Amino acid sequence: MERKTKGFQTIDLAYVAVCAVLMAVCSWISIPATVPFTLQTFAVFCSLGLLGGRRGTAAILVYLLLGALGVPVFAGFSGGIGILFGTTGGYLLGFILMGLVYWLGERLSLDSQVIRIVFMILGLLLCYAFGTAWFMYVYARQSGAIALGAALSWCVIPFLLPDLVKLALALLVSGRLRKALHL
Repeated sequence: MERKTKGFQTIDLAYVAVCAVLMAVCSWISIPATVPFTLQTFAVFCSLGLLGGRRGTAAILVYLLLGALGVPVFAGFSGGIGILFGTTGGYLLGFILMGLVYWLGERLSLDSQVIRIVFMILGLLLCYAFGTAWFMYVYARQSGAIALGAALSWCVIPFLLPDLVKLALALLVSGRLRKALHL
């Protein structure tokens, strides 16, 4: 569990920075498939599991801010505000929702591994919902309307199983790191 302080201590800022870098590096790692997969969500889950909701959400915000400023931290070594306003930008911004949902779970007493998993899955589903709505809006403005089923088959369904695997691995890794770092 996180310390109950109002501000961030220097060590907190260091952990936030390291996790933001982890998100960037993991977004560059692409697993080739029909739809290429990155390890970006693994890093988001890992950051939340390791740092908790407050610091994990801060790491997500730092990562997105770096990308918005043009630092090539997004998939394919891309960056810039245009990425966030593009078709997949809603999924990136949805990471903030993942962090906030996890943080809410902590505030409601996130003491068990099962509760952690439930709130991470809820956050992921919210990210999917927000990202898909964003995708449909931007896609419709650029290319014409798209059915919900088509958007889900392009943007969500191929990622469900890989994201659940990444979630499980991230919980395993973050749990061990938390113990090793005495967090």
